[in-house]
Amino acid sequence: MSKIYHHPVQIYYEDTDHSGVVYHPNFLKYFERAREHVIDSDKLATLWQEKGLGFAVYKANLTFQDGVEFAEICDVRTSYQFEGKYKTLWRQELWRPNASKPAVIGDIEMVCLDKQKRLQPIPDEILAPLSIG
Repeated sequence: MSKIYHHPVQIYYEDTDHSGVVYHPNFLKYFERAREHVIDSDKLATLWQEKGLGFAVYKANLTFQDGVEFAEICDVRTSYQFEGKYKTLWRQELWRPNASKPAVIGDIEMVCLDKQKRLQPIPDEILAPLSIG
């Protein structure tokens, strides 16, 4: 696995259900934002605009270990590895302040696709910078 990248996430009232706890699908949004910061949003936009290539979640497995509440500032810890030339595996954990274990663990598999949704090799402009991470 790569080094661990950190991304802060502020929990807003709009992220929560009636009890003040984060509504479970929102963790996928937090993890997506953290991955985008690792890869670089400008690189992703250029890749899509110039080569018609992007990434899609192929599989997601979430494990919920603790509730996350309104007004907390949490840390999404992200690491990844390559599996073949088409797929990346991402391990993401959302940690509450001062916690001894992650509140949510996400194991995400992503593939590279073209605009026709055909599997494509991960391009060098993404592969090279991530390979040194």
